[in-house]
Amino acid sequence: MEKEEQLFRKRVQELAEICFRRDVPANTDFLTLNEQTIFQSISGTLPPVRFVLSGGLASSERKVVCFLPSYEEELLNPPFECLNIAPVNKKFAEELSHRDVLGAIMNLGIERSMIGDILLKDGEAYVFVMKKMSRYLTESLSSIRHTTVRASVCGDVNEFLKPEFEEICGTVSSIRLDSIVALCGRLSRTKAAAYIEGEKVFVNGQAAVLPSRTVKEGEILSIRGIGKFLFSCAGGQTKKGRTVVTLLKYK
Repeated sequence: MEKEEQLFRKRVQELAEICFRRDVPANTDFLTLNEQTIFQSISGTLPPVRFVLSGGLASSERKVVCFLPSYEEELLNPPFECLNIAPVNKKFAEELSHRDVLGAIMNLGIERSMIGDILLKDGEAYVFVMKKMSRYLTESLSSIRHTTVRASVCGDVNEFLKPEFEEICGTVSSIRLDSIVALCGRLSRTKAAAYIEGEKVFVNGQAAVLPSRTVKEGEILSIRGIGKFLFSCAGGQTKKGRTVVTLLKYK
């Protein structure tokens, strides 16, 4: 076990114990998919407290583990919030990418774990950040590349930040994970299996290492270097016995 993973496990254990012993909320920062997988693997060994993994949206990839005190049935006050980052003058604004936004924020000295998912919509960015960083960001972030921007805290973003998809239809020999990954990335089954065994494929936020695993409708696949997909449905069969499937790729 690597030292980084040991420290992460220890930190999670400490947070759970704080919540259990003091009956107060406790939380991690934003976790990567790998860290979420590690957390899920040790969650059964932690003190008996409720917890929620949340990143702000149902589709969020980076999530925070929030340990709940006995008097909270659900997550009432998340330790993060969403910032809207908009050009001051849209007429002269550049087309900014996810990488541009992330780079500008990290150039202010903010660690990656303080930043959750970044979504782009209508020339503006919506960024989930830990609350302890939001004031600093709203006061300090003034430009991204050559575009002057203004950052402000948003209210409820679930209504207008609905994910957009690109539909992918195809046929597979079976709805095994390696077949679905091959379709997502236009890969051979052999290469898809190598991605899975190399822990580059996550299903619903957890690493999936068995190529033979069956994929179910509604599950979300994240494939490193390829993208994020919702397995929408498996339909009928072709004359050659292949299954027709529909995937939705997150834009």
